[in-house]
Amino acid sequence: MRGSDAVAGSLFSYVDLEKRVRADHPLRVIRGVVNATLADLSAAFDALYSPLGRESIPPERLLRALLLQAFYSIRSERQLVERIEFDLLFRWFVGLGMDDPVWDATTFTKNRDRLLEGDVALKFLATVLAQPRVKVLLSTEHFSVDGTLLEAWASTKSFRPKDGSAPPPDAGRNGEQNFHGQKRSNETHASTTDPDARLYRKGRGKEAKLAFMGHALMENRNGLIVGAVATRASGHAERLAALHLMQPHADRPQKVTLAGDKGFDTQDFVAELREINVTPHVAQNTRGRRSAIDGRTTRHPGYAISLRIRKRIEEAFGWAKTVAGLRKARHRGLPKVDWQFTLAMAAYNLVRLPKLLAVTA
Repeated sequence: MRGSDAVAGSLFSYVDLEKRVRADHPLRVIRGVVNATLADLSAAFDALYSPLGRESIPPERLLRALLLQAFYSIRSERQLVERIEFDLLFRWFVGLGMDDPVWDATTFTKNRDRLLEGDVALKFLATVLAQPRVKVLLSTEHFSVDGTLLEAWASTKSFRPKDGSAPPPDAGRNGEQNFHGQKRSNETHASTTDPDARLYRKGRGKEAKLAFMGHALMENRNGLIVGAVATRASGHAERLAALHLMQPHADRPQKVTLAGDKGFDTQDFVAELREINVTPHVAQNTRGRRSAIDGRTTRHPGYAISLRIRKRIEEAFGWAKTVAGLRKARHRGLPKVDWQFTLAMAAYNLVRLPKLLAVTA
C-alpha cells in the first residue's frame, strides 16, 4: 500500500535530542573529550568575563560551534548559525535544546577578541592532549615538525608602497592595477588590507602570494599535533618556529628526536637542537652543498624511521586546508590567523581520536 505524502504536524515533540543521535556516532566520543576539556578550562573562562552585567553566550558553546565549523567544512559563521538552527545533531553537540534560540552570527565577532586575549585556542589544544585517555596515545620522545603556507585574506592589489607613491587603482569596485616593471618587496611594500601578511613564494617558478605560515609539531607514535603556531611568512620562520615548539619537550634525560624535511638541514638549526639535547633527524640536503647531518646520525635505524613517519604531518595540513577551510585564511591579522590555525590543529586531533581510542579501549 502506498504511503501518504501529507504532512502531519504535531504541537509537541517528546523525543530527547540524546536519543536522536545514534550510539556509535563519532561525535559522541569527540563530545566527551571536548566536554572534559572545557570543564578543565572553566577557571580560565571565568577570568575572561566580568562577574557583573548581563549573561553572555557561554564560551563553551561558542567553541563547540567553531569545532563543528571545522568538522563539516562550513564556510562562514553566518552559515554555521543557520545550520545550528535546523540541524538536531549540531544542537546536541553545541548543547542547545530543541526550543533554545540560536545566537546571532555577530556573537563570534564580539567574543573573538576576548578569547584571543585569553589564548584559549592554545590552552584548548594543550588541555585536549592532557586528558588521561589522550595522553597515553602520545610519544614523549620522537617528534616531527613542518610548516605550510596559509594564503592571506588580501589581494595582491593591496600590496602597495609604504610611502604612498604608487598611483591609485582604476575607478570601480575592483579597479585594475598595473604592476609591470615595478620591483616589490616586503621591505618597501605592505598590504593595505592586512599589514601582517607578507609576499612569499613557495619555490622557484611559483607565484608570489600574500601569506602567513602555519607551523605544527607532531608526535610520531600516532601522528597527533602537540604544538601549533602561525607566523609571518619568511625564509627563516620554519626553523625559528620549530625551536619554539620544541622547547617544552627538550632538555630531558631520555633521548628526544626531531624529524624534518631538507629545509631544516642547516648548520645553525642542527647545532641549536643539539644544544637543547635534541637529536636532529632532518633529511639531508646535499644538492650543491654539504649536509649538516653526518653518519653519526644517519647510521641508526631510528633515523630512517623518523624520515618515513615525518610525512604524516602533511595529513594534518591537508585536512586543515581541504576540510577545516584553511586554504585561505578567514581572518586578517596575525593574532586571528594564529588562533584559527591552532584551533584547526586541535580539531584535527579530535577527528582522529574516535578510532585511536577504540583501538586502545
